Amino acid sequence: MNYDIIVIDALNLFTRHYVAHPAMSENGYHVGGIVGFFQNINTFIEDYRPKKMYVIWESGGSVRKRAIFKEYKEKRRPQKLNRTYEEIPDTIENRNKQIAFITKALKNTPICQLYVPDCEADDIIGYMCKNEIKDRKILIISSDRDYYQLVSENIHIYSPTWKKIVTSIEIKSKFNISPVNFCMAKCLTGDSSDNISGVPGAGYKTVSKRYPELLSDNSYLIDDIICISKEMIEKGSKISIYKKVIDSEKIIRRNWKLIYLDTSCLSYDHIKKMKYQIDTFRPSCDKFSLIRDFIKAGIKKFNFDRLFLSISTLKRN
Repeated sequence: MNYDIIVIDALNLFTRHYVAHPAMSENGYHVGGIVGFFQNINTFIEDYRPKKMYVIWESGGSVRKRAIFKEYKEKRRPQKLNRTYEEIPDTIENRNKQIAFITKALKNTPICQLYVPDCEADDIIGYMCKNEIKDRKILIISSDRDYYQLVSENIHIYSPTWKKIVTSIEIKSKFNISPVNFCMAKCLTGDSSDNISGVPGAGYKTVSKRYPELLSDNSYLIDDIICISKEMIEKGSKISIYKKVIDSEKIIRRNWKLIYLDTSCLSYDHIKKMKYQIDTFRPSCDKFSLIRDFIKAGIKKFNFDRLFLSISTLKRN
């Protein structure tokens, strides 16, 4: 299947390669994040033939979300490195240098990068999909389930975790929840990876079983779920989740503000900066400069011809 536009959640994709890819440079530094990232870009273009590609970088987190919930993303587990050699040189410094290298190298390609301070990649990607590039066939590259709420006929996810395209069919099959209601379900379950608590005892299986309405393509919001819970209690149901949902209403409403992808966590300035970066972007295809940077970093065993054969198709479209 071909897509008009590919949008990459850059830090999400980079981190997968950084923690797992064992590639070392001739200078003795780990470069798995760089090598894996560019190998994936090449593969995505070859497999899905997009006309445009956007790389969206994380910028230290959302100030607005932390104002809503100060514990948001606190105490996240450290990255578990899965490498084949024993010593990891200068881990934090090395990670930052790899990211800096990627952002510099991409400037020699027709791939548009976006970096907006004080907001998260998912908020930018959500805004783009709903506004800047709507009505296009879009593939989002990320393992983050927050994007499932965006899935539609025109928007699919490529999950590096599943190693497959995720459409509404896959989401409904795995979770018994439709994409249009996935945000609602996640507000109930919470998200431990982001330190977001949910309704006590509410997992996706319990939520989908007790609220089968969420499998519908009709949108169900917080007031609807509260109403359903009250009706079930009035009918004499002893199932505990209904009362827990009612008791957790404030938490659920807080979670919606954190999880739902709209403009609420983006300021006018955020959107203005994003639009400026898109409008002023001028695609490049400087193979010599990119090869020079790779060689300088001690990365010589890379198929540059294949990469530029792929990315050159972006420039022509």
